[in-house]
Order: sequence, then C-alpha cells, then structure tokens
Amino acid sequence: MDRTSPVPLYFQLARQLESAVENGTLTPGTLLGNEIDLATRLGLSRPTVRQAIQTLVDKGLLVRRRGVGTQVVHSRVRRPMELSSLYDDLAAAGQRPATRVLVNRLESAAGPVAAALGVPEGTEVRYLERLRTAHGEPMAYLCNHLPAGIVEPDTEQLETTGLYRMLRSAALTLHSARQAVGARAATAEEAALLDEPEGAPLLTMERVTFDDTGRAVEYGSHLYRATRYSFEFQLMVRP
Repeated sequence: MDRTSPVPLYFQLARQLESAVENGTLTPGTLLGNEIDLATRLGLSRPTVRQAIQTLVDKGLLVRRRGVGTQVVHSRVRRPMELSSLYDDLAAAGQRPATRVLVNRLESAAGPVAAALGVPEGTEVRYLERLRTAHGEPMAYLCNHLPAGIVEPDTEQLETTGLYRMLRSAALTLHSARQAVGARAATAEEAALLDEPEGAPLLTMERVTFDDTGRAVEYGSHLYRATRYSFEFQLMVRP
C-alpha cells in the first residue's frame, strides 16, 4: 500500500483484492476473514478495510454470508464485443455454463421479429427462451428467434450446447451481426429468474446475426445481470 499516494487506501486495497480475484489468486469460495483480522494483518484501519470490502461486494466479487464471513464469489464475466456466443465465452472463461430451456416452439413472427429476420409478418419461426447459468448461478435470460427449418433443436441439445455451435454444425457460416447494447430495470418476473431484486439494473443486448450470404439466421434479445456481466469495447483513435 502506498501511503504517500493521493489514491485513498481503501481504493488501493479494493484494486488489489479485485486483481487477486480476477487472476485466480483468490479463488471462488475463499474466506477473507473478518474485518478486524484483515485490518490487523494489513496495518490498516477497520473503516478502510470495511469500505474496500463493500466496494467489491457492490461489484459482485465478494459476498457477506451470515455465520460464514466475507467470501469470494465467481468473477464477473467480461465479454468482448465480437461475434461469439455466451456459452462459448463462459466455457472459455472456465465458468461451467449450463442451460435451462423455458420455451422451444414454432410460432408466427410478429412485426419486429419479421423485420429483424427479413421475412413476411406471420411467417413461422422458431422461438427459444433459455436461462443461462454458470456454476449454478443465473447469468442471462436469452430469447431468440430463428427462421423455421434452419435448425431443429430439441430441448436436450439446447441444454448441453450453445446456439451458435448448433448453427455452425448445420453448415452455416456466421459472418456478421448488427447489435445494440443498453440497460434497464428488471421486472418482477425477470428478477425472479435472474435472482436479482425487482428493479435491479440489467444489461440488454439485441442482435441480428447474418450468414455469409447476407441472410439473417438469428435474432436475439438478451438480458444479463449487471453485477455478474459486462461488455468490453476496444476503441481505436483515427489518425
């Protein structure tokens, strides 16, 4: 800790703890001990330690459990802004993804869905609703529409693999996507699914994916827990 730095000590401690969680030095389930012990070991005041811990609790990296103490939880998933699936991103991050299928049916495309997929309104499309979890913890609520017949996924397949893997296995070449990211408050139903309080902030993503012929092959409308998930952008400065 740099006591001569203008950066507050609580913030320095929070950054060090966050880095230890992200690089795996502090693994999920690790107990940090109580604030008094931490303050004594680190030579800091108890309020400083308490504020640092609260910062990481607010970020979803630590949790206070009654009778247990402060414990490390699984780190937030940082998803790059590229054409990849949540399932593959979670698997690559060692997060053990799993899926609960809520809806898998054929239905008539309403106006917005038909426009996104480039088909006439009323055309039959495949509709999927899934709850994606990692280590048994809800991460995202996924709603997808696909042109009928492009793939015929059964529920068992959807529970054990990602949608993009299924599309690629059907000899489709995913080429590009149009995507919008936003945020809004969770409804009561969404909050119950994602284990968040009603009104909690959720990240939103709408994506239309195209194959190498320019055909729309998937329209997704997804919700992510803001405490467990973030999107990362790489920005380039124009010369």
